[in-house]
Amino acid sequence: MHLTASDTGTERGATWLKAGGLRPTRQRLALAALLVGDGQNRHVTAESLYALSSSAGEKVSLATVYNTLRAFCDAGLMNEVVVDGSKSYFDTRTDDHPHFYWEDSHRLTDASAEELEIASLPQAPEGMAISRVDVVIRLRKA
Repeated sequence: MHLTASDTGTERGATWLKAGGLRPTRQRLALAALLVGDGQNRHVTAESLYALSSSAGEKVSLATVYNTLRAFCDAGLMNEVVVDGSKSYFDTRTDDHPHFYWEDSHRLTDASAEELEIASLPQAPEGMAISRVDVVIRLRKA
């Protein structure tokens, strides 16, 4: 049996969902295939994933896309990166790494962590633990 690119993407999506302990509903499978089906990491907004799913012929509401992205984050499959306190990007790459935010095109891309040095962090308030540090480097034309 020969797998098509679509079959491979669906298979990768199903494996990804299983790794997060999520039930592979039709909508989750469709969105997972769009996010990780080609093996590349993605930075998406709910709106951009909704547009991508619509252009792929998937019948998924924007509310479902939001809820599914939250479920993917809760399962540890993605990280949410908030820019400007209101714009959320969802990243399929979950290791610690910084990001570039391109102000002119409103894109988020990975930045190299090799030159990034964080010497120390403030102590967390009593009863709290630092879960993650997001570094977003904003870029604009010089």
